[in-house]
Amino acid sequence: MELVTIEQVRVHARADPEDDTMLTVYADAAEQQVQDFLNRRVFATADSMADAVLAGDAGCDPMLVNPVVRAAVLLLAAHLFRHREAVTTEAARELPLGVTQLLWPHRVGLGV
Repeated sequence: MELVTIEQVRVHARADPEDDTMLTVYADAAEQQVQDFLNRRVFATADSMADAVLAGDAGCDPMLVNPVVRAAVLLLAAHLFRHREAVTTEAARELPLGVTQLLWPHRVGLGV
């Protein structure tokens, strides 16, 4: 996890420190999902992006993390933490300002 801190995830998910192990798993998954949706790598710092560019590991159109990307990662991580099962008895609905709406302007290519 590099785009958000465990403290940010814990506060957003309204979790306790003893939940940090699972929060880390969910935050890592959320970061991967965000980058997969964007079709680009997202870096926490300009130095880490520069190092990846020099090493040839930055991919096409790398970008630095911004508040929108952080918010999307936090939304996904908290969702995974709160909804740990594949099924629910609650009515399914998508939030109007959900993750894809946040990320869409930063997406490159159409993806798969």
